[in-house]
Amino acid sequence: MVPSILRIKIAIFCFAFLACVWCAKIVAQTEKLFDSDSILHITLKGNVKDLLNDRSSTTPKLFPISLNLKNEDGTELAMSVQMKTRGHFRRIKGNCTYPPLLIQFNDNHAVKNTPFENQQKLKLVMPCRGDEYVVKEWMVYKLYNLVTPMSFKARLVWLTLEDDKAKKTVEPFYAMILEDEDQVASRNLTVLVEKKINPQQAQINPFLTTAVFEYMIGNTDWGVQYLQNIKLIAKDTNARPVIVPYDFDHAGIVNAPYANPAPELQLSSTKERRYRGYCIQSLNQFDDVISLFNTLKPKFYQLYSNSNLLDPKSIKSTLQFLDGFYTTINNSKAWQKAFTYPCDKNGTGNIVIKGLRTD
Repeated sequence: MVPSILRIKIAIFCFAFLACVWCAKIVAQTEKLFDSDSILHITLKGNVKDLLNDRSSTTPKLFPISLNLKNEDGTELAMSVQMKTRGHFRRIKGNCTYPPLLIQFNDNHAVKNTPFENQQKLKLVMPCRGDEYVVKEWMVYKLYNLVTPMSFKARLVWLTLEDDKAKKTVEPFYAMILEDEDQVASRNLTVLVEKKINPQQAQINPFLTTAVFEYMIGNTDWGVQYLQNIKLIAKDTNARPVIVPYDFDHAGIVNAPYANPAPELQLSSTKERRYRGYCIQSLNQFDDVISLFNTLKPKFYQLYSNSNLLDPKSIKSTLQFLDGFYTTINNSKAWQKAFTYPCDKNGTGNIVIKGLRTD
């Protein structure tokens, strides 16, 4: 007869083993969707027009849509999903041609053995004004994936829209699927932290890495205090969190025609960089971060130089934009001036922006 204490130990071991298997399964299935750079060919069929026009309500309606995935052999697999509009700036009709969408999967059995296996919900980033800017934003996600695994993964989609009642067909275009934040957390063996914090309460080195990355790409459309295009993950809810950025369409490296810095920052365009971290007196804390970005420089440049999705002119201008960043961080006076800007009480480095309002 097995002693009761031994039975308890066996039960605990079995539970831990099953939990590890479950976590490994989630990670493996996330990799199945996001660890490939091949472009997914998807057709959305149904009441697509009404879905895309549902932009005014504060509680968007869910629409039943058929998501058809084209296989490599040319056949299509139809999956029944529900979709709704989402977002803020890009959801406003006057700002963007298409609103961002959320895909909710109804039937786990229907997506089995597809790239969407084990997915419950996914963000679909639609073109705002031209799908070339979706491609450019996707490449920024790829850049940040090179910096840290604590980042959102993204997958390009060649998207076709087929409305039941529409007489005219819409030419296919590029869109982008974004990894769900829960899977970002689980992939990094962390949990989501949903609370407001000050930037100083985040882990210092990951924060500086993110802040310098945002400076590199020319993005000021982020902030920690109101979780503006920022998610928090941590080992547990009491641990010091890591900030994870997303939504890079307002970055200078993307150069979208609709993107403008918040007026309060007094910047002429998104091409003008502004460091949005907080005041740090001990500048040696930037040493490891600068070293990291110098180490990653060949991979960053290679990502663009080897791209077959961007035209040569766009590649050249992007590399020139990166040249400006590397000229700064390899000049001690220049980077110290840039990264200590928040210490200037007369500057705009300490402005906190919630949406388009200052606080």
